[in-house]
Amino acid sequence: MKQEQTLSLILLLGTAFVQTTRAQMVVLHMADNKTFEYSISQLDSISFDEHEWVDLGLPSGTLWAKCNVGAKLPEGSGNYFAWGETKPKSNYSWSTYAYCKGKAKRLTKYCTNGNYGNDGFTDGLTELLPEDDAATANWGEKWQTPDSAQLAELFDSNNTRTNWENRNGRWGWLVVSRHNGKSIFMPLCGFRADGDYYDVNTEGCYLSRTLASEISPLAVYYQDINREGFKTVGSYRYCGYSIRPVRVKQ
Repeated sequence: MKQEQTLSLILLLGTAFVQTTRAQMVVLHMADNKTFEYSISQLDSISFDEHEWVDLGLPSGTLWAKCNVGAKLPEGSGNYFAWGETKPKSNYSWSTYAYCKGKAKRLTKYCTNGNYGNDGFTDGLTELLPEDDAATANWGEKWQTPDSAQLAELFDSNNTRTNWENRNGRWGWLVVSRHNGKSIFMPLCGFRADGDYYDVNTEGCYLSRTLASEISPLAVYYQDINREGFKTVGSYRYCGYSIRPVRVKQ
């Protein structure tokens, strides 16, 4: 890396650049008052992650994003995704779903029952592959859609407590860690089916990356949240749901 490029990146990071008799050092001053020093020769590159996350101290080590995919604020709806699709669209139905031949029982991917597969097709896949994960496709390889266990862990009363809040006109739950007091806001963004929006500001539907084959070969798990509380449910994969990405500690 060229020295002038390194200097500009260091300034953006708010670090100090120190000249010593032996080497040029990058000194990182962290929010907890710790400092870390690195020689320029140790650095290959410096990268910036534009998506903020929160460590809630959960047993699994899961780190939760502050915003939904497609949103710029925690209370924003962001985009809606059919399960396994990586781009939003105007119409959410079996006729437009990427992994079927226009009908519910003609699946072409993520099928565990030949009665629901196109010409008896099955592949046994029960979790999204990275190339079909909207969180990964839109935010990068460090991110993914949470699985059903991660969503359940987030709302487990042993791990978090919840406060009902309104932020800029959007109702939702502030989920506060019992381990370290940090929090994320989960707004009620509703869902999409056909060309319409449903239950915005009365229900939140947070997609998992896990099929709900026990319920139906056509169903996926999502976390349903509303004023009354939260639960893991299964519903048709063609509908458009919110995605709150997760990543794991490095």
